[in-house]
Amino acid sequence: MIYRSLGKTGLKISAITMGTFTFGGKGDFGRAGTQNTKDAQRLVDTCLDYGVNMFDTANMYSTGLSEEILGEVLEGRYHNILVTSKVRMPIGEGPNDEGLSRWHIIRECERSLKRLRTDHIDLYYMHEWDGTTPIEETLSALDYLIQQGKVRYVGCSNFSAWQVMKALNAAPSYASRFVSQQIHYTIEAREAEYELLPLSVDQGLGVQIWSPLAAGLLTGKHRRGALAPGSRQASGWSEPPIRDMERLWNIVDVLDDIAKSHNVEAAQIALAWLLTRPAVASLVVGGRNSEQFTKNFRALEIILSEDELKRLNDVSRLPLIYPYWHQHNFAQPRFSRADKALHNDYPDRHYGGEDPLI
Repeated sequence: MIYRSLGKTGLKISAITMGTFTFGGKGDFGRAGTQNTKDAQRLVDTCLDYGVNMFDTANMYSTGLSEEILGEVLEGRYHNILVTSKVRMPIGEGPNDEGLSRWHIIRECERSLKRLRTDHIDLYYMHEWDGTTPIEETLSALDYLIQQGKVRYVGCSNFSAWQVMKALNAAPSYASRFVSQQIHYTIEAREAEYELLPLSVDQGLGVQIWSPLAAGLLTGKHRRGALAPGSRQASGWSEPPIRDMERLWNIVDVLDDIAKSHNVEAAQIALAWLLTRPAVASLVVGGRNSEQFTKNFRALEIILSEDELKRLNDVSRLPLIYPYWHQHNFAQPRFSRADKALHNDYPDRHYGGEDPLI
């Protein structure tokens, strides 16, 4: 296993985090997986054997059942094991059963601790932005939980860049400052490169990536016009959205071709590519069986050549939108490491001619 620092913290986390989205399978979550405690025990043991030290869950996954199962499996084994959970999404019908209010955060943290059978959450994520609650109220509640020892680190998930910066600037203490973002980012979905990755480099945030294989679409099991039988996509799962299906299949073709030269599958190349990206600390990977995890751990052994990285970049990079094309033309001599997190992938792009006057 490879261990990486989580942003600017001294915390070392495994480059692969075990995702427990499929634990429980209650309601719509059943389309992704329906793993019970016995199944979860086997998968957790596999991950521990490979050196995974971080396990990811959320209070809304199967309405708490994922946390319950993970807590049952990990009880008595929390030494050197790190757990993330999340708060924000609706978990009931009441007016205060969602959001990032002080009332909701503190109540849900205490409920999560009981389900997880532990006295603290190592990394507590704000699962989504709440535009109706002052960010100062949210951060004050997190500061309170940290002072009580119920939370060690805090982060955000699915925030836009301006929302992250607003939270960072409003943090009442160093301890309550976000140290991480958990975001969706894949070789197909590269929108995070415009703002979220440069922000992470600039502000020292570690990045965890959810659904790094685009809910299975980048595994190589799906083909043009033929979704894999029994998959969540075949049952109508629509997240994450794919806006250009032909581009997706072109990416999968390149992943497949490179995978053959490494004697692996497309999934492992997609994961290996993500591990080369700026600020990325860990990939949150789920699986229906131990074999899927075992295969994906092979991504840690893959070293992609410069030519392979170029092929992957060429088939997948997004347009250099405004203001970045303008900065690319005029600001490059004074780029920071954060700027280069985006612009280094466009060495051949020049908008406006040899002597642009834009």
